[in-house]
Order: sequence, then structure tokens, then C-alpha cells
Amino acid sequence: MDNQNVKNFTLKNLNGIVINILNYGGIITSIKTPNKEGELENITIGYDSLSKYLGDNSYFGALIGRYGNRIAHGKFTLDHIEYTLAHNNGSNNLHGGYKDFDKVIWKASTRTNEDSVSLILTHESKDMEEGFPGNLNTTVIYTLTSDNSLDIYYEASTDKKTIVNLTNHAYFNLSGNFKNNILDHQLQIDANEMLPITDALIPTGKILRVANTPFDFRTFKTIGDDIECDNEQLKLGSGYDHCWVLNSQNKGNKLIAKAYYEESGRVLEVYSDQPGVQLYTGNHLSGSHGCRTGFCLETQHYPDSPNQPKFSSVVLKSNEIYKSNTSYKFSVI
Repeated sequence: MDNQNVKNFTLKNLNGIVINILNYGGIITSIKTPNKEGELENITIGYDSLSKYLGDNSYFGALIGRYGNRIAHGKFTLDHIEYTLAHNNGSNNLHGGYKDFDKVIWKASTRTNEDSVSLILTHESKDMEEGFPGNLNTTVIYTLTSDNSLDIYYEASTDKKTIVNLTNHAYFNLSGNFKNNILDHQLQIDANEMLPITDALIPTGKILRVANTPFDFRTFKTIGDDIECDNEQLKLGSGYDHCWVLNSQNKGNKLIAKAYYEESGRVLEVYSDQPGVQLYTGNHLSGSHGCRTGFCLETQHYPDSPNQPKFSSVVLKSNEIYKSNTSYKFSVI
């Protein structure tokens, strides 16, 4: 990789929010927002040098594709053709493979409007790259608005039937101090159901109600309240690493989750048009970023959808356009 082609872009608004994004992997390296005292602090895990990202497999702040989350046994079938992918997560394919969207240099341009500023990233993934069929042309637009929202718009087209599931892997810590874990953050997820997993972290195919389980975030609950419960699913994920089945699907961009940290007063709202959200509580973080010092809310289709007929389709045909929207809105109370 030619590191000289890697650039760091800064998006700012008049309310003091500053977001830094690399064209390498579309990585959000920092999101600085004011706390209730007006102090500007970074609320997402990142590194201060490119070399640290090159040697890390935690996907901090990265664009994820072609397929976010896991595909069982690194295989799927389309039109009676079996495609084999990298086994980069035990026997599974995770987040697209070894050189997925978080490890390529995207073409970048910027756009400024009266009430927003945008970074436009484009990338062509070649036919059979990482085992996926079709030449896939992808555009991702990061837009910081005057009302303190980071909007992420995803678009993709292909010349051959393929599968697509794009997301972003930002880890949030609303304290602004990554020495603190996120167990005292409050979280709400608009979902009555979740997907239980196997010991390989693949959905079993069942859909379970969250009522009377540690997975009930329908009203605000502190993340740490139930994370150490004697619960088989929590043990399999070493904490929360599961996909929630969102309510009110197919109704456009809607509020799907909300997080709050009382000491800083920061509030994070997540809006999305996707059917699911993966909550990952950083259970396997180590080194300079400790266990559970950040949480992810990855908006997406369900894991392993290509192999699960009951799940909604992730197939993209050559005459179709994949489109998806997710917004992270920042405020204080």
C-alpha cells in the first residue's frame, strides 16, 4: 500500500463537533463532541497513526463490506453455485474477509452545503475478490449536519448477482475517556426480539423474544446490569455480541437505539432503515484499548442471511441498486 495516498479528512460544524475520517478503510478515527460543560472530547475508539490500524483486527471505526458480520463456514450459494470465502474467524467469514472494505484506499472527494459537509468515498471491488461474485461499485457518503448528526449513506451496484451487507464499526464511549469501560452507559434498543447464536457465534435461525431476558433493552437499562448474568447466550458471546431484530421494519430511517452517559451528559441516537443492529460490547478488546471500553451499534441485515432462508434477502441483482442509511445524532442533556 502507498501510504502517501492515505489522507485524513476533517468534518466540522458550527456547534463544535469535529470528525476525522481516513480514506483508508473509510475509518472514522475520532468524533469529538462537547460534554454538558462544553468540553470537547473524543467519543469513539481510534488510533493516532496509520501503522496502528494496519496491525489491528478490531475494525475500529471502519467501513465494513462486502458482508458485515459472519457467514457460516465461509460459504454461500447463489443460483446453485457455491461460493467459498476466507475463513478469517474460526470456520466463518467475518466482515468480508482478509482484505475487505476496511483495508483498501477509497477514492475521496468532499462537498459543502449551507447546512452540512460531506466526504464522498468510492471503491470498486472486482469480481471474485475475497470470493464474492460481481464487480461491485460502492459509494459511501459521510455527512456532518448543522443539527449534529453524522449521516452515513451507502450505495452499491453490481454487474452480476451477489450479496451485500454494509455497515460501520465505530466503537463509542460517551465518557470521552477510554480508560473507563462502558458498563455504566445506559442503552435503549427498539427491538422486541433478538437472534440467539451457536458456539460459533452464528445465528441458530430462531428468533427469541427479549422479554424477561438479559437482552431486554426496550427501555433504558445500564449495559452492565445483566452482562455477567448466568445466561448461555451471554457466555457464548463473552457478553453482548448479538443481533437485535428491530421493530417497525421497512418504514424508512427511524430511531432504533439510544445511549446516554450521565456524567458527561452525552446522548447518542441511532437512526437506520436496516432490519437489525448488532450490539457488541468490546468483549475481546485488549492492549491499548481494554475490554469493554467501547460499544458498537452496527446497523445491518442479519448475520449469515445468505444461508438462512427465513431471514430477509441480502441478494443484489445486476439491475438493482443497494441503498442504506444510518445516522448517529449527538446531543447533551
